[in-house]
Amino acid sequence: MTTLNSLVLVCLAYVAFLFAVAFAAERAAVRGSRQWLRAPLIYTLSLSIYCTAWTFYGAVGYAARSGMEFVTIYLGPSLVMFGWLWVLRKLVRIGRTHKVTSIADLISSRFGKSNTLAVLVTLVAVIGVTPYIALQLQSVTLSLAIFAELDPGGEPLNKGPAAFWISFGLILFTMLFGTRNLNANERQHGIVIAIAVEAVVKLVALLAVGAFVVWGMAGGVGEMMQRIDQSSIAEWRVERGRWATVTFLAAAAFLCLPRMFQVLVVENDDDRQLETASWLFPLYLFAMSLFVVPIAVMGLEMLPESNPDLYVLTLPLLLEKDALAVLAFLGGFSSATSMVIVASLALATMVSNHIVMPIWLSLHGEGASVSGDVRHVVITARRLSIMFIIGLGYIYFRISGGSAALASIGMISFAGVAQFLPAMIGGIFWRGGTRAGALAAVSVGFVIWVWTMLLPSFGAGGLLTPQVLAEGPWGIRALRPQALFGFEALDSTVHAVWWSLSLNFLTFWCVSIFTFPRPLERLQGAQMVNVFDRAGGTTRGWSATAAQSEDLLIMAQRILGPEEARTLFRQEASAQGYSGNLPDPSPEFLQKLERELAAAVGAATAHAMIGQIAGGPGISVEDLIAVADESAQILEYSNQIEAKSAELSRTARQLKEANTKLKKLSVQKDAFLSQISHELRTPMTSIRAFSEILRDTDELAVDEKTRFASIIHDEAIRLTRLLDDLLDLSVLENGQVTLNRQVGSLETLLNRAVQTVQPGGDGPMKIIRRRINEQVLLQTDLDRLTQVFINLVSNAQKYCAAPNPRLTIQANQTDTEVTIDFIDNGTGISEADQALIFEKFSRLGDSDGSGAGLGLAICAEIMERLGGSIRYLPGTGGTGFRVTLPKVHAMAAQ
Repeated sequence: MTTLNSLVLVCLAYVAFLFAVAFAAERAAVRGSRQWLRAPLIYTLSLSIYCTAWTFYGAVGYAARSGMEFVTIYLGPSLVMFGWLWVLRKLVRIGRTHKVTSIADLISSRFGKSNTLAVLVTLVAVIGVTPYIALQLQSVTLSLAIFAELDPGGEPLNKGPAAFWISFGLILFTMLFGTRNLNANERQHGIVIAIAVEAVVKLVALLAVGAFVVWGMAGGVGEMMQRIDQSSIAEWRVERGRWATVTFLAAAAFLCLPRMFQVLVVENDDDRQLETASWLFPLYLFAMSLFVVPIAVMGLEMLPESNPDLYVLTLPLLLEKDALAVLAFLGGFSSATSMVIVASLALATMVSNHIVMPIWLSLHGEGASVSGDVRHVVITARRLSIMFIIGLGYIYFRISGGSAALASIGMISFAGVAQFLPAMIGGIFWRGGTRAGALAAVSVGFVIWVWTMLLPSFGAGGLLTPQVLAEGPWGIRALRPQALFGFEALDSTVHAVWWSLSLNFLTFWCVSIFTFPRPLERLQGAQMVNVFDRAGGTTRGWSATAAQSEDLLIMAQRILGPEEARTLFRQEASAQGYSGNLPDPSPEFLQKLERELAAAVGAATAHAMIGQIAGGPGISVEDLIAVADESAQILEYSNQIEAKSAELSRTARQLKEANTKLKKLSVQKDAFLSQISHELRTPMTSIRAFSEILRDTDELAVDEKTRFASIIHDEAIRLTRLLDDLLDLSVLENGQVTLNRQVGSLETLLNRAVQTVQPGGDGPMKIIRRRINEQVLLQTDLDRLTQVFINLVSNAQKYCAAPNPRLTIQANQTDTEVTIDFIDNGTGISEADQALIFEKFSRLGDSDGSGAGLGLAICAEIMERLGGSIRYLPGTGGTGFRVTLPKVHAMAAQ
């Protein structure tokens, strides 16, 4: 007989195995091996989170108590996958387009990004799912208690402490793998893979127990069918109202349960996943329900006094099949733990995004851009929320006593979360729905559900006295919880679901009809209702006049992380045609940034954060036209106008930059003309002066004549060099140059350049050669290329201000090009000057004033004619230039 201690060890080993699987999946996702993680089969198995301890244990108990009615809990989701696939497609598309993180995020985003509505949905979800979490704790605790009772050397299990330690373990596992990444829209690969493994375990366990019951206990299919015919389950009793209600309730819960929304919408990133799940998941449900009736029939026959919810476990133990019993326990354990982990994770995201973060923002009025680390705040909030949510489930378990049937507890949660259905479905299909309608509908439905279903679940004498249950509050019989408005003939579940959802739908419709939506609600409605027609993101309309790019970047860094935020801003700046990390805070960029932040903290909170800096949204004329006229032609025209406006904005910015550059070049041109005048006048003056001395003075000594003649010669060479540079630049710019292509060694050209600048190798600068391939031959104009090399070496020697100047030359080649880098250890060139150094009128402000500033301009023109390029290398620790030649101009020596 398996002892309780050994079963606990098995549980710990199983949890460790799941931990390892989840960790391996996370590591694979980090390495980029995500293809198999996104497989449709994995996605389908993750949907098995619907099959909790209710369906593993409770379905058998449901069948034993209510006959074939248990089928409804499988029929509802199957009908959604078959008949409502168009609804699922729309939800998934909206989720991906709007970076939705939860069902509260979806509903609040649809109705004007209302955080009040998000808070209401979050609170209803937490309260509605609490009984379901308690159900899972109850199932695991009861199954452990069964083993404890059969342990000959043990004592009866104390269910309270056992449930506490189970809750603690679930909190720890969920926190470890559910709150490692801030971005909730990033797929939780570790959790999803762990759920997929648990889906296989619980299916195999249930099929194994079913096969044992049919062939090991009943003697085969024929014998089993005879036993079913003789049992009470064979009496086909269909209460149409209850069957329809429970089927509808299961279908609604499949869409509205936070854990189902998490795996169905948030974790989906490919339409193919949904296509596969549409037929494979109903097959999975069929397999899970295949042996429910045989197990229930055999349990009623052999263990009529036992708890029907535990027949899956007690039947193998009855025949001392310990291994099968342990496998069944692991199946139920998987069903319970996977539900609690994903449900608490989804609810924690909602609590942190829509309750904690808005409170934090209100307490830090100066804004997220200057306050503490928001990432830390959000992650801490999610971890504390997980503890709070699972703790609520534990408290409900203790208060309710853990004695109710699992199916009845499940129905309570199903009806609670179904209150989101009118606002969610009405919101994505009806543009007339308003925020006021959604708030009123969810509130009315929630209050009626609490009064008619949740409070009575604690029993007479619990939270409601027997007198209130029988006579109503203050003796008002029309308000009796289970006979509202005098309807006494209805089943309690049908009664609660009928009144809560019917009044919910009616309230949503009536209030929406008599209230007018705000412009933002209308725009969000257009985006979601027409999501397949308009593939764009969230609503346009931010007014960026008050926004500063620096503040936005600081805020984004606090939420997304420094690297992710800088990458986002750098890409946007590049798309706008700027260099650097700060784009214009245009309305389009603010919307894009809002979507990215929404993936981490929810749409409503992200909207509030942007609003703190941008000063609130403004609605453009085009947006108002889109609201007033929903025709496709007007929407298309609006999109075209916006595209042209964005293009004109980019063009205006580029013209502004070009104008600024032209002004700088104009200044450089004036300085250049002044310098050229000086450079021409100085040698001409010297030549004239010393030639006059030689002409007019007869008694000059020979050495003085020689010295004066040398000065005249040097100044003539200086003048000739300046004129040559001007002529070279003119010829190159006009395309009149004739290239003299020859074959030569790269090493030879570099040697010639160095020796020209530093004859004999002596000079103030140390020149280092690295990785120069002597076997690289160049087929180009060798003289022109040498001229470029000489200019770069000469500039390095002239302008490097290091105490021990050093120039490093290194050449490399790839399959397509040859590159030669010239890097010195000087101070480098400022970012403002880098854009102008290759202009013909450019001279750096920190130079010594000598030279005409034509060298790099000539180098750029030469390299363009040679089919290569020259550019400045930033980030080298000094001044660096790279000369590049296409490989077609180079050939390896044979």
